[in-house]
Amino acid sequence: MDQLITEDPLHIGPYRLIARLGAGGMGLVYLGRSEAGRTVAVKVVQAEHAQHPEFRKRFAREVAAARRVGGTWTAAVLDADTEAEVPWVATQYIPGPDLTTVVAKDFGPLPEHSVRTLANRLAVALQSVHDAGLIHRDLKPSNVLVTVDGPRVIDFGIARAMDSLAGDSLHTRTGMLIGSPGFMSPEQVRGLELTPASDVFCLGAVLVHAATGRLLFGATETGLNAHLFRIAEEEPDLTGVPESLLDLVRACLHKDPAQRPTPADIAARTAAEPGGEWLPGSVLAQLGRHAAQLLDFAPETRTAQPDPRVPAQPQYADRPRPLPPQPAYTPTTPADRHPSAGFGPPPGPPVPSFPAGVQAPHPMRWWGLGMAALAQLLVLTGTAITNAALPAIYTELGASSDDLRLFSTTNMLAFGVLLLLGGHLCDLAGRKRVFIIGSAGFAAAFVIAGLAPSSALFILAGALQGMSAALLSSSALALVTAGFSDPKERGRAFGIYAAVVGSGMTFGMFTSAWLIEALSWRVCMYAAAGLALLIAVCAAPLVHDPHPVRTPARPDVPGLLLGTGGLTALALGFDRAGVVYDGDTARTAGWTTPLTLILLVGGALLLVAFVRRQTGSPSPLVPAHVLGDRNRVGSLLALFFLGLVLLVTFLTLTRYFQGVVDYPMGRSAMALLPMAAAAVIASTQVAARLCDRLAPRNLIVPGLLLTAVGLAILTGIDADSFVYTAQVLPGTLLIGFGAGLAFTPLFTTATGSIAPQDSGGTSAVVLAAQNLGGWAAWPVFGTVLASAISARLSDASGIPAPLVNAAKAGFPLSRHSLPASFSGTLDQVNEAVVGGYSVALWWTAGLTLLASLLAGLMITARAPKR
Repeated sequence: MDQLITEDPLHIGPYRLIARLGAGGMGLVYLGRSEAGRTVAVKVVQAEHAQHPEFRKRFAREVAAARRVGGTWTAAVLDADTEAEVPWVATQYIPGPDLTTVVAKDFGPLPEHSVRTLANRLAVALQSVHDAGLIHRDLKPSNVLVTVDGPRVIDFGIARAMDSLAGDSLHTRTGMLIGSPGFMSPEQVRGLELTPASDVFCLGAVLVHAATGRLLFGATETGLNAHLFRIAEEEPDLTGVPESLLDLVRACLHKDPAQRPTPADIAARTAAEPGGEWLPGSVLAQLGRHAAQLLDFAPETRTAQPDPRVPAQPQYADRPRPLPPQPAYTPTTPADRHPSAGFGPPPGPPVPSFPAGVQAPHPMRWWGLGMAALAQLLVLTGTAITNAALPAIYTELGASSDDLRLFSTTNMLAFGVLLLLGGHLCDLAGRKRVFIIGSAGFAAAFVIAGLAPSSALFILAGALQGMSAALLSSSALALVTAGFSDPKERGRAFGIYAAVVGSGMTFGMFTSAWLIEALSWRVCMYAAAGLALLIAVCAAPLVHDPHPVRTPARPDVPGLLLGTGGLTALALGFDRAGVVYDGDTARTAGWTTPLTLILLVGGALLLVAFVRRQTGSPSPLVPAHVLGDRNRVGSLLALFFLGLVLLVTFLTLTRYFQGVVDYPMGRSAMALLPMAAAAVIASTQVAARLCDRLAPRNLIVPGLLLTAVGLAILTGIDADSFVYTAQVLPGTLLIGFGAGLAFTPLFTTATGSIAPQDSGGTSAVVLAAQNLGGWAAWPVFGTVLASAISARLSDASGIPAPLVNAAKAGFPLSRHSLPASFSGTLDQVNEAVVGGYSVALWWTAGLTLLASLLAGLMITARAPKR
């Protein structure tokens, strides 16, 4: 910081200049203060640059783009006048030296924990820059200011909006390179089109300088061309980089931009527990002295002289007149202001602040959440309507039982085939676009089903329904994941989403029962189509997706083939593992057939290959850290078991209500409504309010334990007595409350710290885990039930084989279809079926306890920072 000289102006716009901070390629930088007392850095463009109309246009574009950059670890653009005779821009003043001064002049290389913190916060700052649609293009130590709280990235003077990277730049036309030779990426050296990965390379170079005190490719005294050649062709010398950071820095410095990690990956890999100082004590002491000097600094009294470079400005504060004239200046409103602590309040009312790397949330985000929740509810309700209509379809279309089974299989396989692709498309083409396409496809599927004259066309409609459901589900979860980043809002948003997931099956059953009883099945199909079409139409104005997609949009074809192949093989394997009993024999052989084993083992191996592919792919479907994080893996396993447990519980209770208690479908759904209500209350009123205060497992484990207790209570059901309020109601309330308590933190943990451009692939993986549990529920339930019933009937004599096989299917037998002489036999068979329900519920309770154990051991994340 230097005193002003005679040629310097006293004011720039509304800011009184105090001192000189330095000079750069674009012009001089001054320390200034507003009339309200706020300290700012004012950059004044050189007069010779200001004479070029093309430069003025570029400068105006860059300032407008830089206003969109938010985040804690950047210096916000507060004000500017790009139309002045000599343009200027005012930014938040950061009271601290740059990294070059700290490392190369005053203190030397930083210790390992300081470099790790530096990496984390610079990565978060780059996320802010990239989320605004910018590339910094000149990240270097002199553009990183060091403060007590952490580093700040400054100087977006050469940052450029991504859609302006073409050859309209003044520098490009004159053949100049934009950037600093010691901190340029290979693609900058070669003059190629830049992507955000270029900033990641520069970040790696900054980390090497911070850790070793030297330039990445040596000094530039040997000649600029030789230095640029080393950047483009030679491998970097990483001697001195801490071992724990070596792999990360090496990945950042990969010559291929596609092989470098994203800033979100870097932030996740360098995250550390809060607390403690990030710099050595000697550095912090120097920073304190620097701040004290700033407070004591006062400009020398002098007489202003005309500046040949900068036109004279009105001298508001220094003219001794009673009523000074108002300046001919209208302040502009910053796009995203951040107060500078300790230097006076910013002008205007306070603006809410947001976590590092997070843009101000979109004001329409809650409407988008409502649309996403409604879409997920539509998927579950549509499936329930179709299943409820199958008996009527069987009669009217003359379909066989094989046709109905083929419909279910085709629908499931179609969902599995398009699930990962749908998530990947969200990242490549946009979440809103996929959401609207999925809604329109869902509407078309139900229209075709309603018009179907034959079972063949109805089966095709089921395949389209499954594919559309995959697109709709993945995009809905991606919208929630990308739309909410504040921990408190994120908990509430996922609480609403989890409420739909936890109660959707029951609500769908209740709705479909009412519709099927009141309307024909074809009208029900049209009603579902109308709701899907309404969602597609309303999504256009209500769903906003301001977050960027991946650039460049490179699909991970091998990863898609491996992942989709694995899901499809497992879905088909689970479908074949279910034993179907018809007459005297079992029509499929269950788990032990060679084809079933091949499908299940092959599917598992393909998923393992998919995971390995994601760690080495240049453009993975999901970032490598997602599948390598134990917290996420633990959440995915818990979601798998919870999906299995809830579907087995649902199947058991509906069969018990309809087969033993003789409830119609509508009344069975009403009996399950308290379970759905408990799930809604737990997810929206309890888990959503505690997600930002408690560690995830402090909610997940108790929720799963409550679910296990509820299942244990339900194991006491029998065929002779039915006590709803004393047994079924408490059990279902505990199951619903426990599931709702666990779902919300499971979703927030599985999708946490994900960049918006990775939200689709991550959401697809989360849904795949949950649906794999649902697909496995059918054969597991059927196998356990058949084994338990067979064991209970093994000692019985005189029971015809057809009755035994009918009982193994898990449905109690009706007295109306058998002669009176079979009354005693029928009671014995039905008691065996209900006993099988108890065994299945005990197995389910055990799996829930296993899920709680895995969650407690694997999910070790702490409560989110508030």
